[in-house]
Amino acid sequence: MHALSRLLPRRLAAAAIAVATLAGAAPAIAAYPERPINLVVPMPPGGGTDVVSRLLAERLGVATGWNLVVQNKPGATGNIGMDYVARAQPDGYTVGMGQAANLAINPALYPKMPFDPKKDFTLVGLVAAQPVVLVVRADSPYKTLADLVDDARKKPAAALRLASAGNGTIGHMSGVMLARRAGVEFLHVPYKGAGPAVTDLVGGQTDLYFITPQTAFPLLAANKLRALAVTSNARLAALPDVPTVAESGYPGFEASAWTGLVGPAGMSPDMVNQLNARMQAVLKEPAVIKRLEDEGSQPLGGTPADFEAYMKSETAKWADVVKAANIKLD
Repeated sequence: MHALSRLLPRRLAAAAIAVATLAGAAPAIAAYPERPINLVVPMPPGGGTDVVSRLLAERLGVATGWNLVVQNKPGATGNIGMDYVARAQPDGYTVGMGQAANLAINPALYPKMPFDPKKDFTLVGLVAAQPVVLVVRADSPYKTLADLVDDARKKPAAALRLASAGNGTIGHMSGVMLARRAGVEFLHVPYKGAGPAVTDLVGGQTDLYFITPQTAFPLLAANKLRALAVTSNARLAALPDVPTVAESGYPGFEASAWTGLVGPAGMSPDMVNQLNARMQAVLKEPAVIKRLEDEGSQPLGGTPADFEAYMKSETAKWADVVKAANIKLD
């Protein structure tokens, strides 16, 4: 009893110190964020990345009371906006919506990048994946992906014209990957955006196009286009009757314009953990899942480590596709 009586004060003192330490640390964590967080979107307003970013900012605000201010900084397929994030202070008040183009595809396309995706960012978490839809015009003779590929094999090389919204876009890369897997060659016809690309496809100047779901849905409903396949690893809830490219004869085929929240390199782990935890909760909200699915996206989520592994895999995949197609942008 006497020995125990001597130990108790020591243990109580140690416990008091531990509690005091935790109490002292708590305000530093709980205080974040003390002011608005700037969410940089490296693409123009109205596109898929912008829609997902604004949805995330809105729901985080509702769920936490945080104020996320969306700032669009487009240019160079996302490089300009992401360079801005990479150069920001790692204080948790500037984050960016990274995506497949600027984090996984551009490093293989551009001989010189303004930032290093592997070193210049703190990965917070994956947000969503948006596949593209392989479409042809409504009166096209192609009813399935097999029809299109069979005809491409019968015709001279590059006889079928692949439209895209621009060099290096996910639609362009999807077409290149399909051609490689199928052993055919398409003539790539890049446009300055989805609008003119769709116009020429409907008008018969091109033959196929990997289009974003938001652009495809109204045109499919108006019977101006026909969907042959989607590039996701599972069918889209919004297009349940359209098979994936993978189930159409190309196992493992997957291409998406995924998004993930990043910050400048050197962000505090406490801030990263807070942002990730809050984001995970938002991405599990039924209303958020439905809104993403309605516009053709699929929620991802996961830890920063999951994000790192996914980005590594995507970078290797697209580097292989770019090298095989010998594509380079200035």
